[in-house]
Amino acid sequence: MDIDWHQSYEDGKKAFDSMDYKAALENLKKVAAVKDGFADVYNMLGVIYFYDNKTNDAIKSFLDALRINPGYTEALLNLSVVYNEAGEFEKAQAVYAQAVASSKSDRTTYLDPVVKGKLANMHLRIAQVYKELGIYEDAVYEYRKALNLRPEFADIRTSLGMVYRDMRDYSRAVREFEEALRLNPDYSNARIQLGLTYYVMGEMERAKAEWLKVTRENPNDRLAKMYLNILEKKS
Repeated sequence: MDIDWHQSYEDGKKAFDSMDYKAALENLKKVAAVKDGFADVYNMLGVIYFYDNKTNDAIKSFLDALRINPGYTEALLNLSVVYNEAGEFEKAQAVYAQAVASSKSDRTTYLDPVVKGKLANMHLRIAQVYKELGIYEDAVYEYRKALNLRPEFADIRTSLGMVYRDMRDYSRAVREFEEALRLNPDYSNARIQLGLTYYVMGEMERAKAEWLKVTRENPNDRLAKMYLNILEKKS
């Protein structure tokens, strides 16, 4: 029996890492049936159930992982995401706070890229609320939290640049837009916002250059054309 569960455990982890969730589920369930003390098994089962839209099973699995290891940061974050997806926002916030506290003593946590993306989007939504209320410093904090999880998201970095511009911190705004364009040279909104920042800085030629780059790539971009028209009339 020991040989069987050991093999199932190794096969389950390998299948999970390869995103072969059907094989992973089959093997990990075998392990859970005979060995109840493996928090990572329940965490992997929770992720699999989450992908399969089995919310209740996912929650139960993450709770089982935390029953075994209450400080399991990855399971806490995963559970927070599932609660958020299920509309249990208060529970999601409470679990997330617990995860943050736990992570202060554990910086080695691995997060599934999809989970990272969902957590980043949670911070993004909070940041947007702060931005709409004009509470810019808190908006910056939330955008930074989102970028810590998914630094390659050019749209989040562009949103951060727009907040800096609203704060009249133009140099930081420009840096964020330029970094967004480095990450994704085809992301036209970052270039449009960069041009708009140059415009409010009074650097009309640089603004025009950025908007012209957009229209060269997409002659039908209405926003870039509108800004160019405004610039022409002002001239």
